[in-house]
Amino acid sequence: MSLSPAGNISAPDPAPGGGAAADPGRAVQARPTVALVVDDEPKIRDLARRYLEADGFQVLEAADGDAALTVLAETEPDIVVTDIMMPVLNGLELLRQIRLTSSVPVVMLTARDDEIDKVLALTTGADDYVTKPFGGRELAARLRAILRRLQPPQAASVSAPADGDGEAADSALAFAGITIDPGRRSVRTSSGRVTVTALDYDLLLALARNPGLVLSRRQLLAAVWDDDAYVDERVVDVHIRTLRRALGDDAAHPSIIETVRSVGYRFLPPPA
Repeated sequence: MSLSPAGNISAPDPAPGGGAAADPGRAVQARPTVALVVDDEPKIRDLARRYLEADGFQVLEAADGDAALTVLAETEPDIVVTDIMMPVLNGLELLRQIRLTSSVPVVMLTARDDEIDKVLALTTGADDYVTKPFGGRELAARLRAILRRLQPPQAASVSAPADGDGEAADSALAFAGITIDPGRRSVRTSSGRVTVTALDYDLLLALARNPGLVLSRRQLLAAVWDDDAYVDERVVDVHIRTLRRALGDDAAHPSIIETVRSVGYRFLPPPA
């Protein structure tokens, strides 16, 4: 997927949930993709399990964060889905414990209108979130999208600007005060290396590929969230907030990402 300098989207037609075997989110391996679902409500776990198994996942379950740590000590799931509000050990503390030893992608289940939970989840190390109530097909599509995003070939699939000089798509993008290296999926500012989630990185890269242009939330959804039919536009705002926090960029006086009210966002730094 790419954005042209004019801001137009170029993207393949999204595959339907549970569709073609060519879906890059379906790992090419002898065993099925394993998802660990953590929630204290049996009905939620059952809903997630039925839809994920129908989509080809193998599903493990845990009723709280403590039980999830036991599962994680014995197995290595490809992705974790966890609620936030749980007894014994809540989802945020579970996420902190996971991040001490593992980079496994984690998706948090949050209340629809609780933006504080969403920001906390992302800044604690979650890769994405899904709001409750959620549809089973939505959950499966979001997990597949995250797994696609984390595959190394995907890092090189972001096209260079159409008016470029022919440099490779994975060449470093150097701007005043910030350098983004698609080949290494790294970000450096004047303060040093910056750690961001895979999704926040792709959001930053989409903006940096189109410096000075105002990109709408819908354009960013199409460029970064390849299952954008399931994603509310407000998710862009939440990820911009966590991205700014990681970059040390002040929303009131931005030097990297500017908010264009009622429209979207613009990448500000000039080329170095």
